[in-house]
Amino acid sequence: MNAGAQDDRGDENDQGGSDLSAVHKAVVASAIGNCVEWFDFGVFSAGIMTSIIGTVFFPDEASGSASLRSFALIAAAFLARPFGGMFFGPMGDKLGRKRVLATTIILMSSSTFVIGILPGYGAIGVAAPLLLLLVRLVQGFSTGGEYGGAATMIAEYAPTHRRGFFGSFLELGTLTGYILGAGLVLLMDLALSEGAMHGWGWRIPFLLALPLGLVGLYVRTRIEDTPTFQAMEEAGKKAQSPLKETLEHYWRVILMLIGIVFLLNVADYTLLTFMPSYLVDFLDMNDTTAQLITIGVEAVMITVIVPLGALSDRIGRKPLLMTAAIGYIVLSWPAFALMQTDNPVGVALGYAIVGGLLVLILAVIAATFPAMFPTKVRYGAFAIGYNISTSLFGGTAAVLVGSLIDVTGSNYIPAYYLMLAGLVALLPIIKTPETAGVPIEQAGHEYVPEPAGSAARP
Repeated sequence: MNAGAQDDRGDENDQGGSDLSAVHKAVVASAIGNCVEWFDFGVFSAGIMTSIIGTVFFPDEASGSASLRSFALIAAAFLARPFGGMFFGPMGDKLGRKRVLATTIILMSSSTFVIGILPGYGAIGVAAPLLLLLVRLVQGFSTGGEYGGAATMIAEYAPTHRRGFFGSFLELGTLTGYILGAGLVLLMDLALSEGAMHGWGWRIPFLLALPLGLVGLYVRTRIEDTPTFQAMEEAGKKAQSPLKETLEHYWRVILMLIGIVFLLNVADYTLLTFMPSYLVDFLDMNDTTAQLITIGVEAVMITVIVPLGALSDRIGRKPLLMTAAIGYIVLSWPAFALMQTDNPVGVALGYAIVGGLLVLILAVIAATFPAMFPTKVRYGAFAIGYNISTSLFGGTAAVLVGSLIDVTGSNYIPAYYLMLAGLVALLPIIKTPETAGVPIEQAGHEYVPEPAGSAARP
């Protein structure tokens, strides 16, 4: 990361601006958790892997396709995410960001590892899918406390006028983890015979999640808590009951967050979780070509996400979010029309349109969402709103879209869902204040005015 190369003279008085080495450590510590989370999604949602999971852990006569059974397991894990957000988020506001994030990363990576050692249906019968469901629920619970804390840590460490730049590295971790997971599955599928891949090869990517998580744990235990949180703690201004205060005073802001995250999740999980199987199951593309297109588009997104984050520091977050929302309303149908051409170039171009609009959102969310809330409830309020929306609209995206395609026979269902999500997100994007250039310790107070005569709240 060449973050230090940019001019920091305008940020000398920013929180965290005086120690860029600490900012860099915080960015790495935060992004690696996202990398672990999306490594799991990259592995679990790969076209060949969804089919294998669906057949290994379920009886042959189970209803629905093997891929849909796997997507149902992904959706089930999301049921636990709001509970994880409500548990870990307020804890992060009370005990600190660092302690909670150390816990969530080891829980996430351990859960993925356990999938790699679980016996299948042929060995233990109905206990196999039940154990797999339990593991996915534990993973969903821990993930519920991960993203809000990771974004909060970066936002509270980053210099004010570079919060978009540094925040974009969090989603760089998302895309990197996804590519690592999907790429590893692709390499193993090419290297192993079909029998070996279905027999034992599929387990290896899951097993590798644990050492990746241990690296993340090591990094996270060697950073200090954020300067913003420490200043609030030293001033004795922590919320006595973060969850109560969050739900009592910030529920309107949480609803706005849910509306924006609706678009993020529908786009994110349609593109990264559903699309690899969509290309194979509904467009009759072979696994290798589908994975290459997916990985190729993700690689391009990686190259532009950090420049887009830096751009948001200059022009604001809202122009990028508005462009994405309007783009999904206008361009989703043409993008999926290109994918119906039976031409790999047309498919790749349509996929790239959907991915290009998504990266506009990914580049700014880590700088936008934490700034919607004040410090003393930031982790919890963000985690609760984000995970409620993710549970309702992210985890269900693949199952809903896949089922509707089966029922209607229309391959344009994903386009219609993206158009709806763009419409829903427009109003909260418009109503959300622009926070580019606003110090993080001052952000989030416009929603709940201060009592007369009181000092600015942390």
